[in-house]
Amino acid sequence: MTTATKSSTRKAWAKAIIPPATEFPPTQLPIISGKIPQGLRGTLYRNGPGRLERGGVRVGHWFDGDGAILAVHFNTPQGIGGSPLSPLTKGGQGGSNATAVYRYVQTSGYLEESQADKFLYGNYGMTAPGPIWNQWLKPVKNAANTSVLALPDKLLALWEGGKPHALDLQTLETKGLDNLSGLSDNLPYSAHPKCDPKTGEIFNFGISPGINSILNIYKSDSTGKIIQTGRAILEGLPLIHDFVLAGQYLVFFIPPVRINLLSVLTGFYSYSDAMEWKPQLGTQVLIFDRETLSLVSRGETEPWFQWHFSNGYVDDRGSIVIDFVRFEDFTTNQRLKQVAAGETNTVAEGTFWQVFINPETGLAIASQQLLDRACEFPIVPPSQVGHNSRYTYLSMHRKGADIGRELYGAIACFDQHTQTLTAADLGDNRYPTEPIYAPDAENSEKGWILTVVYDGNSDTSEVWVFDSLALDSEPVCKLGLPSVIPPGFHGTWRAL
Repeated sequence: MTTATKSSTRKAWAKAIIPPATEFPPTQLPIISGKIPQGLRGTLYRNGPGRLERGGVRVGHWFDGDGAILAVHFNTPQGIGGSPLSPLTKGGQGGSNATAVYRYVQTSGYLEESQADKFLYGNYGMTAPGPIWNQWLKPVKNAANTSVLALPDKLLALWEGGKPHALDLQTLETKGLDNLSGLSDNLPYSAHPKCDPKTGEIFNFGISPGINSILNIYKSDSTGKIIQTGRAILEGLPLIHDFVLAGQYLVFFIPPVRINLLSVLTGFYSYSDAMEWKPQLGTQVLIFDRETLSLVSRGETEPWFQWHFSNGYVDDRGSIVIDFVRFEDFTTNQRLKQVAAGETNTVAEGTFWQVFINPETGLAIASQQLLDRACEFPIVPPSQVGHNSRYTYLSMHRKGADIGRELYGAIACFDQHTQTLTAADLGDNRYPTEPIYAPDAENSEKGWILTVVYDGNSDTSEVWVFDSLALDSEPVCKLGLPSVIPPGFHGTWRAL
């Protein structure tokens, strides 16, 4: 197949995935339309794979790309950290009091491979290139590409299988690996920490692989310092990406995916290729006490797979209620692998579900599908984490989209009280990232939804700001970015 023919079959989003992303220094952003809300004060951080190719070779999976972080600082007209600002003058209606910076995380693997201009390490979906002994000498690179955690004095770039990297909150300068005063050499810190909005405590986990793996649980204070740990033995090596803070409980769903560790250790299979779907195992449910980090109960329910939870809480009857995006099998992994190549043909979409769990037994009492439209990246306002939240925000396909080939083209708000969905369809060839909720600094009853949009029509990226309760209205503001920000994974908001 010729290059021209190949390109013609791709959807517009591929133009943001194929070339490596271009960094830019602190830059004042132009207003394309609307006005920045007065109460929008803080920083939007986003993380995702910025480079999926090196030396003419593409990565094996979307999860393998080098992490690149975008920071958009609102209401900082004096500049960022004392650095001079580079004006962005193309188009728009002049400058704003929003500035942005985009930088790759300077991991040791990124620096080595940049100097060599070729891949040297294995990762989630690829084995180390070269002789077979490279599989043991240089097995896995910490890509720092999955999410971010904003702490009072640093930003953490998070990845599933290793320690976080600490960055400067303003300039995004990489400071290095951070053990949070509690991570020994072999303890990873996963990419979905949960922050209690009332106590400031931060909960997270990491998997120590083995024939029987160990689930390590961490409790940190508001600075990120680990102050308590717990652990539980798991059968085999499962894939656990996320978990739930629900009232006084921490809840883990362990889907029936197991990594054939022997296949990985031989060096012939990547972690992704060594994963096996075993529905006969069902979905295991582990419930921990958030105070003691001890196991309360262990149960089992029907098989499914999930990447992400939106939230959890304990209802008036004492049941744990959990909302999440549910997949019927693990085909989603194949679809995400194809994204790295710039073209997908696999239909593997999750839908929004709710399940009720008895905390004493770990058994599911009931479950129901809340939405029948394909969606992902569910979030709730940070003030509602662990508590009953009325609103859930999601990424979603446009109506009528070819869901086997397209990425998400809409964001939406699901109202749990009225069971209604309000969606923002961004139009042809426009692709939003995970919606991020930013509370209004002047009105606690008000909030904003921020998303970074890749516009395949103009091959540009923008920041769109919506009223959180009016996603079906025009964005209140659109800001231009200096270079294309490829589709990524997760972000956060840090208020001033």
